[in-house]
Order: sequence, then C-alpha cells, then structure tokens
Amino acid sequence: MPTLYKRDSPPLITEKGWAWKETEGTLVFDVAPEATKTEVKQAVEALFKVKVSAVRTANVVGKERRRGKFAGFRPDWKKA
Repeated sequence: MPTLYKRDSPPLITEKGWAWKETEGTLVFDVAPEATKTEVKQAVEALFKVKVSAVRTANVVGKERRRGKFAGFRPDWKKA
C-alpha cells in the first residue's frame, strides 16, 4: 500500500468546495484513482486526527482542450 501522503493531497480550494466546507463541514480532496473509500477515510483520520463519518467519491472525466488545430485531453482524476 502506498504511503498516506501519496494517497491524499491537500484539500482542494475551489468556490464549490469552500461552500461545502462552510455549509456541510466537509472537505474535498484530489485522491489517487485506485483509492477506495476505506483507504481515503483511514488516511484523512490519520493525517488530520479527526473522526470521518462518511466518504463520497466521484470520478471526474478529463475535458478536451484545444490549442488551435491541436486537441488533447486533460487527465481523468478522482475526488473525495
């Protein structure tokens, strides 16, 4: 199993994530695509020394990006 620091990154600071933090008391993380809910819960509890009640995850599909006539895709990622 990879270390906890490779499993989780610092919380994402976005407008939507900040609104969730203020209203629901939740944080948003960019996690490894192969991370499970149990692994994310254990990592957050170990790193921040808090009790996690629930973990929600979503696989985000990378968007197509164009530079003139050249097209490419941003990488897929998972948020929890």
